[in-house]
Amino acid sequence: MGKKVVIVGGVAGGASVAARVRRLDESAQVVMFEKGPNVSFSNCCLPNHLSGMIENSEDLVLMCPDNFNKQYNIDARVNQEVTGIDRVNKTVTVQELETGKVYQEGYDALFLAPGANPIVPPIPGYDKPHVFSVKNVVDIDKINKFLLNGVKDVIVVGGGFIGVEVAENLKLSSQGYHVTLVEKADQIMCTMDYDMAQILHKELMDNDVDLILEDAIAKIFDDSVELESGKTLKAQAVIMAIGVTPDTKLAKENDLAIGETGAILVNQHYQTSDPDIYAVGDAIEVFHQLTHKKTKLALAGPAQKQARSAADHLYGRPTRNNGVIGSSCIKIFEMNVASTGLTECAAQKSGIPYDMVYIIPGDIVGLMPGNSQFFFKLVYEVPTGKILGAQAISRGNATKRVDVIAAMITMGATLEDLKELELCYAPAFSTAKDPVNFAAMVALNLLNGEFKQVAVTKVRELVENDAFIIDAREPGEYAASHLITAKNIPLSQFRQRLDEIPKDQPVYVHCRSAQRSYNMARALGQLGFDNIINISGSFLGICMYEYYNDQTRNRKPIVTDYNFC
Repeated sequence: MGKKVVIVGGVAGGASVAARVRRLDESAQVVMFEKGPNVSFSNCCLPNHLSGMIENSEDLVLMCPDNFNKQYNIDARVNQEVTGIDRVNKTVTVQELETGKVYQEGYDALFLAPGANPIVPPIPGYDKPHVFSVKNVVDIDKINKFLLNGVKDVIVVGGGFIGVEVAENLKLSSQGYHVTLVEKADQIMCTMDYDMAQILHKELMDNDVDLILEDAIAKIFDDSVELESGKTLKAQAVIMAIGVTPDTKLAKENDLAIGETGAILVNQHYQTSDPDIYAVGDAIEVFHQLTHKKTKLALAGPAQKQARSAADHLYGRPTRNNGVIGSSCIKIFEMNVASTGLTECAAQKSGIPYDMVYIIPGDIVGLMPGNSQFFFKLVYEVPTGKILGAQAISRGNATKRVDVIAAMITMGATLEDLKELELCYAPAFSTAKDPVNFAAMVALNLLNGEFKQVAVTKVRELVENDAFIIDAREPGEYAASHLITAKNIPLSQFRQRLDEIPKDQPVYVHCRSAQRSYNMARALGQLGFDNIINISGSFLGICMYEYYNDQTRNRKPIVTDYNFC
């Protein structure tokens, strides 16, 4: 008989450990405990049950205990909770939740994969029967059955992955739910910078999700909620998706070290402070490859890689722990959203000198059907040009481009490497100069001081201070919608109208997506103008950035007509 491996928790981390151990050692005795009824399920697909995209909740279950046993000779025990660890005698205490029976199970190696728990703040009314959280198949099945019993007004609390996906799937259902998404921060999706998140705010609002930012639930009543602002909203159901916290209960109770982030401390091989106990997944603290700091990362992909590495180490196989960079994606109605590495905000917090480019090219050749704008932000280190991160939003293939950047970051690439990267091209898939190549070229121009830019976040301030702004689009485009203070000098006319452009003050230039304004800025720089500044993101970026705030705050719009956007 080989090693006896005991695993606490299933899903991405625990089930991956079990499968890898079996592939490495057919003689091993593998026992996996799960306190819920399902040891392997698609937690990332849970919200899709609310829309009916996944019709039956049973389809979310990927592998039942009987199949684990028959196919892999893995003893998967559900509805059984590991409540204690005897590290000296190398046993765990297990309680059968359905019978109350308590017994001991020995181990040679123990793997902890307890995951994370939903955050539910103890506000008045949080324990009412119409308040739910989302963690497993049981939760989502319970929510769906409750909603189908005549519920119309649903409040979703939290603008992270789960909250946004729950809100989206509720609107995509055929039940006609009135959905309000409440987020305490000033934006949803903290994996995106504030300027990029505004595009997502508009997408939610365009799909009839009532979006409330910078506010939070203060009290929950039987048919309504009260926000911290004092506002009252109808609520026949409240779904809490504020976030998750590492499940460290078992580790703490058995004196395993906890890291500085509050998650379980592990070494490079995912061993805890007890070398016979490993931990993987959402419950552990990981090393960030770019900031060189400890962090937490609740994602299935990293959990599965950690599981493989930990099992390999148990069997003396060489492993390498490069840390994480945090790559993720989400679909929000028609928008595909992806990010990797550091946002601008994260680079600031980490004290890393950086700059960024924000471009809006087409995602494929413009002549092709289905082409759409591609909102792309690239963050890089100054002065090295090392690539730090990227964010992309498009109705087209956002994940492809961000995956390219993730690979470049992992290889320690710079802007020069990205500029020269040879990628696949056909009109239906990309453009000859792929957006990631284009972004690198723009970034290198900035890094080399060949032109200057200002971010869309500064445009309102420019308008309110009556800065000189040139709209480089054609007259028809300008007439349809424009910045209220911008002067229309099209790219096709500016060489004949140089006398209208001042040399004694900064001149800011934009077009629709920054390409024409960039060309104008470069030309003016060679014609004796040394105060030309291109507006990064240009008019489309400005519209997206200002839309939510102009729709929800009592302030004067700086764009004449948002319908054009």
